[in-house]
Amino acid sequence: PGENAFQVKITAPDEQFTRVGVQVLDRQDGSFLVRYRMYASYKNLKIEVKTGDKHVAKSPYILKGPIYHENCDCPQEESSAWLEEMNCPQIIPQIQRDLANFPTVDPDKIAKEIPQRFGQRQSLCHYTIKDNEVYIKTYGEHVGFRIFMDAILLSLTRKVKMPDVEFFVNLGDWPLEKKKSPQNLHPIFSWCGSSESKDIVMPTYDLTDSVLETMGRVSLDMMSVQANTGPSWEDKNTTAFWRGRDSRKERLELVKLSRKYPEIIDAAFTNFFFFKHDESLYGPIVKHISFFDFFKYKYQINIDGTVAAYRLPYLLAGNSVVLKQDSIYYEHFYNELQPWKHYIPFKSDLSDLLEKIQWAKEHDEEAKDIAKSGQEFARNNLMGDHIFCYYFKLFQQYASLQVSEPKIRDGMEKVQQPDDDLFPCTCHRKK
Repeated sequence: PGENAFQVKITAPDEQFTRVGVQVLDRQDGSFLVRYRMYASYKNLKIEVKTGDKHVAKSPYILKGPIYHENCDCPQEESSAWLEEMNCPQIIPQIQRDLANFPTVDPDKIAKEIPQRFGQRQSLCHYTIKDNEVYIKTYGEHVGFRIFMDAILLSLTRKVKMPDVEFFVNLGDWPLEKKKSPQNLHPIFSWCGSSESKDIVMPTYDLTDSVLETMGRVSLDMMSVQANTGPSWEDKNTTAFWRGRDSRKERLELVKLSRKYPEIIDAAFTNFFFFKHDESLYGPIVKHISFFDFFKYKYQINIDGTVAAYRLPYLLAGNSVVLKQDSIYYEHFYNELQPWKHYIPFKSDLSDLLEKIQWAKEHDEEAKDIAKSGQEFARNNLMGDHIFCYYFKLFQQYASLQVSEPKIRDGMEKVQQPDDDLFPCTCHRKK
């Protein structure tokens, strides 16, 4: 129907002004996403969906409030009610797998032992959530990435009463707790897992940020990408595509392959950081291109960086087929993905990559189906509500393993809710 087929207007019937940003996203398969971001809270909202000047279906819709904007601190006291409203799954297999290594957690013990083991060399955050307030102590010098963790914890505590819980977050790239560790295993939360470690995996900071900042400062997120998937399958360029920095040896190999077979692979570096740049081997450094332009190409190569390449959720959400390198690293959802259903696998040393691209070219319909299944997976498992559910269920189940009360430890500071709010809200749940 085209991207201007529908007009969507959101207003608060009782107010003179409504401060709501609205965006209609055409997914180019006959379906549309409408997202809106509220900058103030309202008693009710009226949502009008029109085509031309006619209302669609049962428009206008009235959302009975109160309806709060993101910065409004108004947690649902009953976590079970919140989980139901959010349609959170009963069981998340990856959480079960990760927590199976820790039959019990002793907050007093880990508060002492984890900083002793990792505090000197790693960048860690020690968090306690108590009475729905967040407290933190940091270890190591590079702790800037705590902003992502602070943001999701504060956002959750504004929406739902969190369990009292005490835990450590690894802010570095690599998982910390080795599988064959001679010491006792310690529970460490990380954004990336690996088959050689026992860290407890969370959605990556990148995906988390894309959810919290949707329609904010982030241009690439799980919704915008769905409306920017490039030309239709038949009209895409049939070269396999990759851009990135030199954060792993196999990436160097990929660019060399591309220079040898430019008609099959278009791969180039946008940045040199880890290895010595040899232009005769790897060609010149190229300009960044918009992520949305990746989808002009039918075949997307996903290859590890320092750890898993965190762009996979966005690649899956497009309508190109993903060729994914076999890897020891994984994000929180990789174990639910199936090779040959959601992506085309290739060996970690790239030895069969050309062969796999050739297969995709010779089996165009199958490749198109794999792209479609990958896209469905992203739409059904990697959107904002899924990310909120994942974090909450993870902390809820982890909290149930604790053998003693989490404490606000010496040296912890309270993480404050944002207070620069132009439109304060009055929470109906608070006396």
